[in-house]
Amino acid sequence: MWQPEADWVALPGGTGMSTLGVWRAALGDRAVAIKRLVVPAPYDPGVLSDPRHFAYWRRDADVAGYRLVEDTPGMVGTPTAVEEDADGITLVSDWVEDAANSGLFVALGLARFAGAELRHIRWLARNQLRDRLTRVAEQGGWRTLARTTAADVAEELWRRRGRLLDRLDALPQVAQHGDPTPANLPGRDGDRLVAIDWSSLGYGPVGADLGLYLLTAREEFEPLLDAYLLGLPDGLATREQVVLGAQVSAVYTAMSRAEWALARVAGGEGALVGKFRHPAVAPHLRTLQRQSALVEALLSA
Repeated sequence: MWQPEADWVALPGGTGMSTLGVWRAALGDRAVAIKRLVVPAPYDPGVLSDPRHFAYWRRDADVAGYRLVEDTPGMVGTPTAVEEDADGITLVSDWVEDAANSGLFVALGLARFAGAELRHIRWLARNQLRDRLTRVAEQGGWRTLARTTAADVAEELWRRRGRLLDRLDALPQVAQHGDPTPANLPGRDGDRLVAIDWSSLGYGPVGADLGLYLLTAREEFEPLLDAYLLGLPDGLATREQVVLGAQVSAVYTAMSRAEWALARVAGGEGALVGKFRHPAVAPHLRTLQRQSALVEALLSA
């Protein structure tokens, strides 16, 4: 049975539905990141074996094996060794040092990457936001948010989700990282970002990556939008299309994350309002509050 070495250092947040963990280690004088993917068990959700679902278990390994993002515009990955066995896959890549990238540089890189031609790859994620909201719906929707002062806003946005998702489907579909957090975009190679964790690589509406990045960015939306538009290939999309893709992705993701965080603590003792400052909840609520202008824009559209 596969086991990490005793001297490997486990990294926080490295586990997931198909990820056993991520470690920092040293191979001689070479610092590396080691990621272990696990083959889905018969009782695991079927989506883990769906090549187009965002949760497809081996996408990160296939991206590395096909060397798909070693020379893409705006954003690249790192060369990664892929070792496969009966129980899973081990990925070994060079450690990427933090280059302290600004949000404007990130937005520029995400936009340039949108011009990468990867649509011929069949196992890239598609319909990521739609699939995520489907999973939320299967769990009862935003039920916990309905118990907060944001109940009316949450109800109206939830009611409009189908129409807005259809509008996203009509936007230009572009290459996207799919999980563009600062932690996943640490490095820099000349004028390109160096990204890690390509497990959500796919195609989606223009501006979607920008909206997802906005949730953890220090910068406000407008300067990030200007940088994204500057990097977008000519003729790929209009400003209005980018704004719509970013708005919908940011707002619906922020709402869903706030619901997830609140639902985890809602069953404990005490009123729900008293749990808004819980350390597992407060960051998600602050993120949602920061998107108030985008929420208002969607509700008034």
